[in-house]
Amino acid sequence: IVDDHLMKISHVIRGEEWLPSAPLHVLLYRAFGWEAPKFAHLPLILKPSGNGKLSKRDGDKDGFPVFPLEWSDPKSGDVASGYRESGYLKEAFVNMLLMLGWNPGTEQEIFSKEEMIETFSLDRVIKSGARFSPDKAKWFNEQYLRALPGEELAALVADQVDVDHNILVKVCDLMKERSTLIPDLLSGKFFFESPTEYDEKLTRKKWKENTPAIMNSIKETFAQITDFSAENIEAALGEHMTANELGFGQVGPGMRLLLTGRGGGPSIPEIASTIGKEETLRRMETGIEKLG
Repeated sequence: IVDDHLMKISHVIRGEEWLPSAPLHVLLYRAFGWEAPKFAHLPLILKPSGNGKLSKRDGDKDGFPVFPLEWSDPKSGDVASGYRESGYLKEAFVNMLLMLGWNPGTEQEIFSKEEMIETFSLDRVIKSGARFSPDKAKWFNEQYLRALPGEELAALVADQVDVDHNILVKVCDLMKERSTLIPDLLSGKFFFESPTEYDEKLTRKKWKENTPAIMNSIKETFAQITDFSAENIEAALGEHMTANELGFGQVGPGMRLLLTGRGGGPSIPEIASTIGKEETLRRMETGIEKLG
């Protein structure tokens, strides 16, 4: 009470567990002859199950952050993970908090800082507890991550990889649609290093007896491309497949294995143009030799 009065606090906004103390606090203000601030009590943040108040132990147990920043218990030495260290953007974290126990009355879920300030009002805070959803927290981060340009994303991971800046920007632009957290932007290690192993399951399923011959013919086509852009690669590959009556199932999986060592990821032309013509041809030659 004294601290709030001296700091000229106008609004006291706190958890609903403080409700029983509110009458006493009001009486103390009256006893001192001070003007009381406005009191508001927020619903508790509940466990993902909805059963009970969310605690740091829930995050430790189920593998999601509870603290904004990583926190180490000074007594036990136990470390609780933080949203920042786990790869969440601060804007996404704040937006997620906004929507815990509050509803704007519309379908809008993504808010800029200015929109939050303009739109938020205490009268739309729900009275029941707000169930925390780790999946929803990730969803918010995905939306913010995908909205950022590659240049800004590259700045977030530049200290984690030694690669040309322009290439890193392009990789971030390609990977953001497949990323949930910041570290996911670098999950495509094949952009930075040649594959040394090849997915066994994909190899057994897709690397056929005639695949080496098909890949060698595509390598020769790629070698003829002067401007090794994704557009030119896609056009040349399409023409090659048409001329040789090849389906994508005969080409795509094999190309992915040679360039990345695995399945999935951005389009083959995008991968090839990013790693460059020389590296693409080298990986194809090495892979064909290893896979036989």
